Amino acid sequence: MSWFQRKEKKFKDSEKSSIPDGLWDKCPSCHEILYRPELEKALSVCHHCNHHFRVSPQVYVDLLLDQGSETPLFQNLKSKDFLKFKAGKKYSDQIKTAMKDTGDGDAIRIYEGKLNGNPVILGVMNFRFIGGSMGSVVGEAVSRGIQKAGQTSVPFILVCASGGARMQEGAISLMQLAKTASQLAKFTKNGGLYIPILTDPTTGGVTASYGMLGDVILAEPGALIGFAGPRVIKQTIGQDLPDGFQRSEFLLEKGFIDHIVSREDIKEKLSRLISILS
Repeated sequence: MSWFQRKEKKFKDSEKSSIPDGLWDKCPSCHEILYRPELEKALSVCHHCNHHFRVSPQVYVDLLLDQGSETPLFQNLKSKDFLKFKAGKKYSDQIKTAMKDTGDGDAIRIYEGKLNGNPVILGVMNFRFIGGSMGSVVGEAVSRGIQKAGQTSVPFILVCASGGARMQEGAISLMQLAKTASQLAKFTKNGGLYIPILTDPTTGGVTASYGMLGDVILAEPGALIGFAGPRVIKQTIGQDLPDGFQRSEFLLEKGFIDHIVSREDIKEKLSRLISILS
């Protein structure tokens, strides 16, 4: 029956059709396969389940600030290896690698710009820069952003994304909690409007300081928000945690945040809040 056997046709490499890399993403929530260009048009939000993917700071800058209105601030701030810290890799080398990979000087950007015509100071954290950790530069940039907002009498908006304090800077990192909180206390006492936007993840020292000190606290759907992570808490108390624990929906139910807002609606939500509260 050799006449019935199919002969395999061998194709040359040049004849093989190939699909370019990076065209597809898998949603970690519903597991649907998503076409990346379409996903990016949708601001990296899954159209099947509304899962909000983590995005770069530039996405928020383009989304929130009116085109051509943005002016970067405090770009000269650079982290230093105060403690000559080394844990497998030198902290100074970690900084260099993060700067190369992200194109940013540290884990935050501060801008002066307009949001639907309203002058604002906008801060956007970058989780890709050493986990968005808060060190001396992040604390200084946030503090200067608050001061600038106070001097110009405009709202301060901050998009948070962080794993917490930067352990490589030790106590200097922890000092930023008090530093930023005290600046916010002065700002709000003088009538300033501060609105943080908590994205996935916002944890540790950022949650324990400026992440939770807003006049109105917004969060994206499904964002992980808390101090210690759920695994640490579970191991500590030896109990299973409720479904959705530390997600933005859970925190809204418990009264820790004020509104959950989809990414595409954040600008309009901020615009309405500014018009009402400023």
